[in-house]
Amino acid sequence: MQTSPNPIELLNRKINLPEIHNIVNWVLSSPDNIDTIFRLVKSPDTRTATNALWILTHVQKQDRTLLQSKQPELIDMLLAENHTGKKRMLLQLLREQTYTCDTIRPDFLDFCFAKINAECEPYAIRAFSIYCAFKMCRFYPELTTELEQHLDMLSLQNPSPGLLSALRTTRKRIKSTKQHHSTPHKHYQY
Repeated sequence: MQTSPNPIELLNRKINLPEIHNIVNWVLSSPDNIDTIFRLVKSPDTRTATNALWILTHVQKQDRTLLQSKQPELIDMLLAENHTGKKRMLLQLLREQTYTCDTIRPDFLDFCFAKINAECEPYAIRAFSIYCAFKMCRFYPELTTELEQHLDMLSLQNPSPGLLSALRTTRKRIKSTKQHHSTPHKHYQY
Protein backbone atom coordinates (compact mmCIF):
# COMPACT_ATOMS: atom_id res chain seq x y z
CA MET A 1 0.00 0.00 0.00
CA GLN A 2 1.22 3.50 -0.83
CA THR A 3 2.11 6.05 1.83
CA SER A 4 -0.62 8.37 0.50
CA PRO A 5 -3.43 6.01 -0.48
CA ASN A 6 -6.19 7.10 -2.78
CA PRO A 7 -9.21 6.49 -0.54
CA ILE A 8 -11.63 6.51 -3.44
CA GLU A 9 -9.84 3.52 -4.97
CA LEU A 10 -9.48 1.70 -1.65
CA LEU A 11 -12.92 2.28 -0.19
CA ASN A 12 -14.97 0.97 -3.08
CA ARG A 13 -13.80 -2.58 -2.41
CA LYS A 14 -13.45 -4.91 0.56
CA ILE A 15 -10.71 -3.62 2.86
CA ASN A 16 -8.85 -5.19 5.76
CA LEU A 17 -7.66 -3.91 9.12
CA PRO A 18 -4.05 -3.13 8.06
CA GLU A 19 -5.43 -1.04 5.18
CA ILE A 20 -7.78 0.71 7.59
CA HIS A 21 -4.87 1.58 9.88
CA ASN A 22 -2.91 2.98 6.93
CA ILE A 23 -5.89 5.08 5.82
CA VAL A 24 -6.43 6.31 9.40
CA ASN A 25 -2.79 7.46 9.52
CA TRP A 26 -3.30 9.22 6.20
CA VAL A 27 -6.51 10.88 7.45
CA LEU A 28 -4.81 12.09 10.63
CA SER A 29 -1.91 13.59 8.65
CA SER A 30 -3.98 16.47 7.22
CA PRO A 31 -7.30 18.22 7.94
CA ASP A 32 -8.11 18.06 4.22
CA ASN A 33 -7.99 14.27 4.38
CA ILE A 34 -10.73 14.10 7.03
CA ASP A 35 -12.91 16.19 4.72
CA THR A 36 -12.20 13.78 1.87
CA ILE A 37 -13.25 10.77 3.95
CA PHE A 38 -16.29 12.65 5.24
CA ARG A 39 -17.39 13.37 1.65
CA LEU A 40 -17.02 9.65 0.88
CA VAL A 41 -19.41 8.84 3.75
CA LYS A 42 -22.07 10.50 1.57
CA SER A 43 -21.19 8.41 -1.50
CA PRO A 44 -24.12 6.80 -3.33
CA ASP A 45 -22.01 3.61 -3.47
CA THR A 46 -22.95 1.67 -0.31
CA ARG A 47 -19.58 -0.06 0.04
CA THR A 48 -17.64 3.20 -0.27
CA ALA A 49 -19.91 4.98 2.24
CA THR A 50 -19.81 2.08 4.69
CA ASN A 51 -16.02 1.75 4.47
CA ALA A 52 -15.63 5.51 4.95
CA LEU A 53 -17.75 5.33 8.10
CA TRP A 54 -15.69 2.38 9.29
CA ILE A 55 -12.56 4.51 8.79
CA LEU A 56 -14.12 7.34 10.81
CA THR A 57 -14.86 5.01 13.73
CA HIS A 58 -11.15 4.21 13.82
CA VAL A 59 -10.15 7.87 13.38
CA GLN A 60 -12.36 8.80 16.32
CA LYS A 61 -10.54 6.26 18.51
CA GLN A 62 -7.33 8.21 17.84
CA ASP A 63 -8.84 11.67 18.33
CA ARG A 64 -12.33 12.05 19.82
CA THR A 65 -12.50 15.77 19.06
CA LEU A 66 -11.75 15.51 15.35
CA LEU A 67 -15.37 14.89 14.32
CA GLN A 68 -17.07 17.12 16.91
CA SER A 69 -17.66 19.91 14.37
CA LYS A 70 -19.38 17.38 12.09
CA GLN A 71 -22.01 16.49 14.73
CA PRO A 72 -24.97 18.25 13.02
CA GLU A 73 -24.13 16.56 9.71
CA LEU A 74 -23.71 13.15 11.37
CA ILE A 75 -27.12 13.53 13.01
CA ASP A 76 -28.72 14.60 9.71
CA MET A 77 -27.20 11.58 7.97
CA LEU A 78 -28.40 9.24 10.72
CA LEU A 79 -31.97 10.53 10.62
CA ALA A 80 -32.12 10.01 6.84
CA GLU A 81 -30.30 6.63 6.78
CA ASN A 82 -32.03 3.29 6.10
CA HIS A 83 -28.95 1.04 5.93
CA THR A 84 -28.59 -0.75 9.27
CA GLY A 85 -24.80 -0.96 9.22
CA LYS A 86 -24.41 2.73 8.44
CA LYS A 87 -26.94 3.66 11.17
CA ARG A 88 -24.93 1.61 13.67
CA MET A 89 -21.65 3.28 12.76
CA LEU A 90 -23.21 6.77 12.76
CA LEU A 91 -24.58 6.12 16.24
CA GLN A 92 -21.19 4.76 17.29
CA LEU A 93 -19.61 8.04 16.18
CA LEU A 94 -22.33 10.11 17.85
CA ARG A 95 -21.98 8.15 21.09
CA GLU A 96 -18.43 9.48 21.44
CA GLN A 97 -19.46 13.09 20.83
CA THR A 98 -19.80 15.76 23.50
CA TYR A 99 -23.24 17.29 24.01
CA THR A 100 -24.17 20.49 25.80
CA CYS A 101 -27.58 21.73 26.88
CA ASP A 102 -27.42 24.18 23.95
CA THR A 103 -26.68 21.58 21.27
CA ILE A 104 -29.42 19.04 21.96
CA ARG A 105 -31.36 18.16 18.82
CA PRO A 106 -34.95 17.18 19.68
CA ASP A 107 -35.26 15.16 16.46
CA PHE A 108 -32.16 13.14 17.38
CA LEU A 109 -33.35 12.63 20.96
CA ASP A 110 -36.74 11.43 19.67
CA PHE A 111 -34.92 9.06 17.31
CA CYS A 112 -32.94 7.63 20.23
CA PHE A 113 -36.05 7.23 22.41
CA ALA A 114 -37.83 5.43 19.56
CA LYS A 115 -34.94 3.00 19.03
CA ILE A 116 -34.38 2.02 22.68
CA ASN A 117 -37.41 -0.28 22.80
CA ALA A 118 -37.69 -1.08 19.08
CA GLU A 119 -37.23 -4.85 19.14
CA CYS A 120 -36.94 -4.87 15.34
CA GLU A 121 -33.69 -2.90 15.61
CA PRO A 122 -30.29 -4.57 16.11
CA TYR A 123 -28.96 -4.54 19.68
CA ALA A 124 -26.06 -2.20 18.86
CA ILE A 125 -28.39 0.49 17.51
CA ARG A 126 -30.54 0.21 20.61
CA ALA A 127 -27.56 0.29 23.00
CA PHE A 128 -25.91 3.26 21.25
CA SER A 129 -29.29 5.04 21.34
CA ILE A 130 -29.39 4.59 25.12
CA TYR A 131 -25.94 6.12 25.53
CA CYS A 132 -26.68 9.04 23.18
CA ALA A 133 -30.04 9.71 24.84
CA PHE A 134 -28.41 9.89 28.27
CA LYS A 135 -25.77 12.32 27.06
CA MET A 136 -28.57 14.65 25.96
CA CYS A 137 -31.08 14.04 28.78
CA ARG A 138 -28.69 14.52 31.70
CA PHE A 139 -29.11 18.28 31.54
CA TYR A 140 -32.83 18.22 32.24
CA PRO A 141 -34.58 16.29 35.05
CA GLU A 142 -37.78 15.88 33.02
CA LEU A 143 -35.88 14.35 30.10
CA THR A 144 -33.95 12.11 32.49
CA THR A 145 -37.29 10.91 33.88
CA GLU A 146 -38.50 10.16 30.36
CA LEU A 147 -35.30 8.20 29.64
CA GLU A 148 -35.81 6.23 32.87
CA GLN A 149 -39.30 5.29 31.66
CA HIS A 150 -37.84 3.97 28.42
CA LEU A 151 -35.22 2.02 30.37
CA ASP A 152 -37.95 0.57 32.63
CA MET A 153 -39.82 -0.65 29.55
CA LEU A 154 -36.60 -2.14 28.17
CA SER A 155 -35.98 -4.04 31.40
CA LEU A 156 -39.35 -5.79 30.91
CA GLN A 157 -38.12 -7.24 27.61
CA ASN A 158 -35.53 -9.97 27.30
CA PRO A 159 -32.52 -7.72 26.59
CA SER A 160 -29.24 -9.01 25.23
CA PRO A 161 -26.08 -8.85 27.38
CA GLY A 162 -25.03 -5.71 25.48
CA LEU A 163 -28.35 -4.01 26.14
CA LEU A 164 -28.21 -5.05 29.80
CA SER A 165 -24.78 -3.49 30.07
CA ALA A 166 -26.01 -0.24 28.47
CA LEU A 167 -29.03 -0.30 30.80
CA ARG A 168 -26.93 -0.81 33.95
CA THR A 169 -24.31 1.77 32.94
CA THR A 170 -26.91 4.38 32.09
CA ARG A 171 -28.89 3.81 35.29
CA LYS A 172 -25.65 4.33 37.26
CA ARG A 173 -24.97 7.52 35.32
CA ILE A 174 -28.51 8.77 35.97
CA LYS A 175 -28.14 8.07 39.68
CA SER A 176 -24.81 9.89 39.73
CA THR A 177 -26.30 12.83 37.83
CA LYS A 178 -29.14 13.10 40.33
CA GLN A 179 -26.69 12.98 43.25
CA HIS A 180 -24.52 15.68 41.72
CA HIS A 181 -27.36 17.85 40.52
CA SER A 182 -25.38 20.94 41.48
CA THR A 183 -22.98 20.19 38.58
CA PRO A 184 -25.32 19.18 35.75
CA HIS A 185 -22.87 20.04 32.99
CA LYS A 186 -20.30 17.40 33.87
CA HIS A 187 -19.21 15.54 30.73
CA TYR A 188 -19.37 11.77 31.08
CA GLN A 189 -17.34 9.48 28.93
CA TYR A 190 -18.28 5.84 28.44
